[in-house]
Amino acid sequence: MYSRLLAENLPRVRERIAQAADRGGRDPASVRLVAVTKGHPLEALQAALEAGIRDLGENRLGELEEKRAALGEDTPAIWHMIGHLQRRKAPGVRPMAHLLHSLDSLKLAQRLERTAPEGTAPLPVLLQVNTSGEEAKYGFSPEAYRDQVGEVLSLPSLKVEGLMTMAPFTEDEGVLRATFRGLRELHEETLSAHPEYQGAELSMGMSNDFELAVEEGSTLVRLGTVLLGERPS
Repeated sequence: MYSRLLAENLPRVRERIAQAADRGGRDPASVRLVAVTKGHPLEALQAALEAGIRDLGENRLGELEEKRAALGEDTPAIWHMIGHLQRRKAPGVRPMAHLLHSLDSLKLAQRLERTAPEGTAPLPVLLQVNTSGEEAKYGFSPEAYRDQVGEVLSLPSLKVEGLMTMAPFTEDEGVLRATFRGLRELHEETLSAHPEYQGAELSMGMSNDFELAVEEGSTLVRLGTVLLGERPS
């Protein structure tokens, strides 16, 4: 089932990404597709890998751990932890994820720093910023981000690769663009204000809004339904 879905959907999605990148004056190769496999069985991950997708995203640490173990260490998968990470579970992400998209507070950053094994390689992370201003969303507010980003950048057990945001679930193009543009502008501001920041990634855009996100500068789009269909109930 998943092989058939991807054979139909993946070429269309790649073409939509390429067209959006062209509209934004960008190289389509600068955009990576992360297949969000949350709630899908192992068959979906295997089909994605067979289709040439290497970046796999999970929302829950426990599910990521189970699927990573099931696929084995020889898998070519690059694992992305994209969901909210509770501070009490924070130490468990380090051996599981190649990239944590959802570092959403200074307290979480400090917890990851305190629990890092001595001599460990820095954990690649993205800082999640709530550029939409929605109360229900996790993430630094833009104001808190500006105040605290320097402290996060100083933590030696973390490697800040860029920023992440989640847009409101709306069809209002103006709202979506403002959310994505706000993250890109914060990224550019940080590059200018903090020479130690070498981030290059902007994780923004999901199944309903990824084309606008690419036009506004996204380098990582997190796609589930548009690739794999609805999650099994």
